[in-house]
Amino acid sequence: MSTQLRAGGAELTIDQENGCRISSLRVDGTELLRQGPDFGAFPMVPWCGRTANGRFRDGGVLHELPLNAAPHAIHGFGREHPWRKARHGDTDAAFVYDLADPWPWPGRVTQSVELTPESVTLSMGVETYGDSFPAQAGWHPWFRRNLGTGEDARLDFEAEWQEERGADHIPTGHRIDPKPGPWDDCFGMPHGVDVTLTWPSALELRVQSRAEWVVIYDEQPEAVCVEPQSGPPNGLNSLPRLVTPVDPLEISTTWTWRRLG
Repeated sequence: MSTQLRAGGAELTIDQENGCRISSLRVDGTELLRQGPDFGAFPMVPWCGRTANGRFRDGGVLHELPLNAAPHAIHGFGREHPWRKARHGDTDAAFVYDLADPWPWPGRVTQSVELTPESVTLSMGVETYGDSFPAQAGWHPWFRRNLGTGEDARLDFEAEWQEERGADHIPTGHRIDPKPGPWDDCFGMPHGVDVTLTWPSALELRVQSRAEWVVIYDEQPEAVCVEPQSGPPNGLNSLPRLVTPVDPLEISTTWTWRRLG
């Protein structure tokens, strides 16, 4: 089962049975996302990127997560489970997913999608049913490197720092000056995420978010990933953000495009 939104020349499909991922985003008939059940653009929740060895502490309690990218746990559970549709209009929709075992705490995640002819806005909220808990949220879009209309996509962004990555792909805790790609790296943008993808003579797409962290992954020839998220990889350990009954975790991102040529 999937949900389709349309606005002008933009068409978007959400596969709520497969992790509530955006399985397709077409602009004037051109597909922008890499296709396949593991791709599209999926929500990362209740953590983003890798959690080292699948372990994190909440106070004095050690929690262990399934190692779905051994030796680490990666990208949360939300992408692995069906979500329930809460609202569906012509240009917007909302979905919910209830956190459950093996996540140690009960809670609810809401994702909404709003489409216009020139943009899509994704919003996600994480709330607790009781006890406070650390969490992260974000998105992992797989943008096609080449749209079949000419040159590969060009990536443009200015970050204040890059998280130094260890040999185990976990940030070391040191901040370094941004290095040239290819990347599988997290960058700090304290004034908000702002990254532009340009397919020359075809399309420009700008990824923005009030979040301060973005992972850029462009090590595969088929796609470029621009992942706004609420904290860095391994953030359940290094930078925990507590979700409390009065302070849910909220994050949003907007992708805006314009046609070139």
